[in-house]
Amino acid sequence: MNSLSVIRASYRRLSPLYDVLEGAIFHSGRKDAVALANKRANQRILDVGVGTGLALPLYRKDSWVVGIDASPEMLKRAKARMRRKRLTNIGGLLEMDAMNMGFADRSFDAVVAMHVASVVPDPMKLIAEMKRVCVPGGDIVVVNHFASSGGPLRMIEKACGPFAEVIGFRPDVRLMHLADGARLQIVQVRRVNLGGYWRLIHFRNAPAEPARA
Repeated sequence: MNSLSVIRASYRRLSPLYDVLEGAIFHSGRKDAVALANKRANQRILDVGVGTGLALPLYRKDSWVVGIDASPEMLKRAKARMRRKRLTNIGGLLEMDAMNMGFADRSFDAVVAMHVASVVPDPMKLIAEMKRVCVPGGDIVVVNHFASSGGPLRMIEKACGPFAEVIGFRPDVRLMHLADGARLQIVQVRRVNLGGYWRLIHFRNAPAEPARA
């Protein structure tokens, strides 16, 4: 994906079909991600790439949730869902660039990004921003498709690479590249959703080590 304008154009086309295409098939991973990020009462949680708000009803009622997305069309549907479900724990649904968030450091107790890492132009910048806005010791949960290590699936992913702008995501994001570059503690990695083709990574935003004297 080359730019925010490409992302917005892609999801402008996709927004009317998003709930049908990504609703039931990704529900289990969505539910697992929210459960890991929202374990305690009164948490401040950021949902990055909130889309049409499919995850919003899954958050605890005693949490305070903010969702961001680059697509105004997707956010319009998320706001309609919030009103329809009478979700009073949603603190805001904002149009924002996930790689350049307008939040202060350490604003949230947990940060979640589902199916965003393969959409943004720079996945590492996304993770760096998630780390920045998360409190030390907080949870960061990423759900995404990652490039296969080999075999027929890898061949298909390579063939799809030139069409990333058309299909709406990049199939070449590598799990270990993302994990190693994140400088976060990995709590767990597991397969989720239909067929286990997607991965859930649970990071802990470990406090910085004190400088040596």
